[in-house]
Amino acid sequence: GDMIDFGILDPTKVTRSALQYAASVAGLMITTECMVTDLPKDEKSSDTSASPAGGMGGMGGMM
Repeated sequence: GDMIDFGILDPTKVTRSALQYAASVAGLMITTECMVTDLPKDEKSSDTSASPAGGMGGMGGMM
């Protein structure tokens, strides 16, 4: 839709700011030596007994 109709007074500034912030984040990621992320969880296999540790289950009575 038309950004001015949605109440954005300066659509060019919004676009410029978005590109500037995206370039800033990209530059930070390029110059960073190490990044920590989360691995996506596999939703298909909810059974944890298939792994060797079994999700560390069966350790009741430890306390």
